[in-house]
Formats: sequence, C-alpha cells, structure tokens
Amino acid sequence: SSSIPCSLFHPFPLPTLQSTMSYDRAITVFSPDGHLFQVEYAMEAVKNGTTAVGVKGKKMVVLGVEKKSAAKLQDPRTVRKIMKLDAHISLAFAGLVADARVLVNKARLECQSYRLTMEDSPTVEYISRYIARIQQRYTQRGGRRPFGISNLIAGFDADGTPNLWQTDPTGSHTSWKALAIGRNAKSVREFLEENYEETMSSEEKGQDDAAIKLAVKALLEVVESGSKNIEISYMKAGEPMKTLPKDQVEELCKVIEAEKEAEKSKKKSKKSKK
Repeated sequence: SSSIPCSLFHPFPLPTLQSTMSYDRAITVFSPDGHLFQVEYAMEAVKNGTTAVGVKGKKMVVLGVEKKSAAKLQDPRTVRKIMKLDAHISLAFAGLVADARVLVNKARLECQSYRLTMEDSPTVEYISRYIARIQQRYTQRGGRRPFGISNLIAGFDADGTPNLWQTDPTGSHTSWKALAIGRNAKSVREFLEENYEETMSSEEKGQDDAAIKLAVKALLEVVESGSKNIEISYMKAGEPMKTLPKDQVEELCKVIEAEKEAEKSKKKSKKSKK
C-alpha cells in the first residue's frame, strides 16, 4: 500500500526501467552500485557548459573563459562568466548561469561577513571551502537539486601567495596549478599538463604574460571563433582583478597562430631534409 517504489527497499533490484527511474528521481537515495544519479546529471550540466580555464603563475593568476556570442540586441556586459567575489578573489564557472549567480551572491555575502567578524580578508581556500560546503549540502537533503556548476576560484592571500581552487557539484574542493572545466575539459587539461612547466620556466626568465598566453592557447584548442569569444582576466598580488582588453586578446591570438604556423613549417622542413 506504500507509494514508495518497492525497488528502493530491495538490496538487489532487477535492472528494469522502473527501478532505474526510482533511483533517478530521489537525490538522497544511492543506487545499488553507489551512484547518486542527480549529482552525476549535475556534472553533465557542467560538461555541457562553455569552457573555463585557470592558470596559477608565480606572480599572477589567470582566469579565461569561452563566451557565447551575444544576440544582436543584447548588451554583452550583462553576460558575465568571470565574477568578483572580493577585492582579492574572483570566480569563473562552467554550467548553469542562474545557479552561478546564487552561489556568487552567497560567497560575496560570506566575504563581507568574514571581514566584519574577523577584521581581516578571507583566504581563497576559506571561500572555496565555503562554496564547496554549500554545494555538498544540496546533494544530501531532499526537496532540492544540486547546483549544476563547477567553479574556478582564483586570488591572492594576504601574504602574496597565489591560489587556484576548484569546486564541483559533489561539494569537493581541490587546489590546482592549472585546470579546465566545461566543454572539452579533458583535452584542454591534457594541453595544460603538457605546457605548464614550459610556461613557468618562461615566467622565471622574465616573461610576465606567460600565464596569460598559456590560458589563451588552451582556450584556442576548443574555441572555434578565435579571440572574438574569449575573455581573459588576471590578478597580481595586491592588485584587483583586471580584464585584458579585446584588442590585446586579439593581438595575442595572432601571435599564437603565427607561432603555430612557424612550428608547422619547421616540422615540414625537417621531414623534407630526412
């Protein structure tokens, strides 16, 4: 007589459509093989979102995002994928924009509350942990759904240490040197893994924009329309987050494309010599 599907009480339910849908509907119920389907679907929402990249250098942190083309009559300033949480912390996200707005507002409020209570600025790790705690809470109680976003949180601590953290719909938070989230994140992450050490050695030699260049290169791996749909923001110790002007992004993209062509021609000449 109970309205709850009987398959929820059975330890090994038959793999029928009805039993699958039962675990599918309830966020607080594990499937027999240990899955929370709603959380996994939230992760899929992140994978369908536009790409976001974070790079932590020794002197700066960089956030780069792929922007969707704005409609002709739409004000592009109202479509933001990189948001400021505090004077020294910014966030980029992949996934549902409305969910991001809710989380960002909560994080901003917590930053101000922390300053009022502690008379000091919050660390990047503290805010990342706070956001992750909220996201985790939405996976454990009924009557709500998980946040369909993953975040890259970048900034500097009071001692000048650069930080890059990631949170996801499961509620986990981890620190990274460089990371990509969203559409084609796996291939972009592999590109970052291959090129990160070279970028850091370039930065040590005095190339201050090496981290910015790596972020743009990584985005160009997946952004088809080039510089038009790329937005880059960067932060240095003791300075607020700045957005790279469009003309500089375009110029950087041209330099990167020229370098790619030069590398291709080098490879061709080597092959012809052999």
